Amino acid sequence: MGKFAKWVAGGLGWAFFGPLGGILGFVVGSMVDSEAGVAPPPHQTATDARRRTTTGGYVMSLLVLVAAVMKADGKVLKSELDYVKEFFVRSFGASSAQEAIKMLRDILNQNIPVADVCRQIQKNMDYSSRLQLLHFLFGIAQADGSVDETEKNMIRMIAQTMGISQKDLESIQSMFVPNTDSAYKILEVERSASNDEIKKAYRKMAMKYHPDKVSYLGDDFQNAAKEKFQKVNEAYENIKKERNFA
Repeated sequence: MGKFAKWVAGGLGWAFFGPLGGILGFVVGSMVDSEAGVAPPPHQTATDARRRTTTGGYVMSLLVLVAAVMKADGKVLKSELDYVKEFFVRSFGASSAQEAIKMLRDILNQNIPVADVCRQIQKNMDYSSRLQLLHFLFGIAQADGSVDETEKNMIRMIAQTMGISQKDLESIQSMFVPNTDSAYKILEVERSASNDEIKKAYRKMAMKYHPDKVSYLGDDFQNAAKEKFQKVNEAYENIKKERNFA
C-alpha cells in the first residue's frame, strides 16, 4: 500500500461530507475493494467535519480540482494523464503516483460541481493550504510546457471561489506564466515600488509562503511547498540584481 492509500485510509475529515464527499464516496469505495489491506475511512460525524484538514482530505481535494482543470477544455488526453503522473512521481514517489492516477481516472468519469467543491474547501481549509493547492494546479497545468488559456481560466475561477485574493492568484500564476513583471508580481508589488518596499514585501511573502505553513500535512507536502518558497527567493534576488541593491 502506497502513501495515497494510507492517507485516504487515515481519514478524510470534512472532505467526507458535502459535494466532495459525493464525488469521493465512489472513489474510496473502489479503492477499498481493489486494495487488499486498506481499511475504509473511519466513521465520521459532523464534529469531525469541523476539525483541521487531514492529509487524506487534502490529497483528495487536490485530485478533484486536478480533474476539473483537466476537463476544462472538454477532453482528457492520455498525454495529460502522463504529465500528471510525472508530476506526482516527482512530488510523492512512483507508488503514490500510481494510486493517484487510478483515483483520478475514477474522478474524471464523474460530474464535478466545481464551484460547490471550491466553496466547501474555502469554508474548511486554511488559507496557506489553499495557496498550496493553487500552486499544485498551476504546476500540473504547466507540466506540458505551457498553461493553456482554458486551464488558466478554470484555475482562476477555482482560486476566486476558494477565496484566494487577486494578488495572491497573480503571484502564484507569475511563477508559471512568465512576463516582464513576473518577479514584482510574485512579491505582490508594483515595479515603481521603492527598495525598502521591495524588502518589506519580500519578508511578508516569505512568511506567507513558508513551507512550515503546511507542515501539518506531512513531509511530502512540506517539501513540495519549498518550490513556492524558492520562487519568492528567486524573484527577490532577480530584483536586487536588476536594481543593484543589497
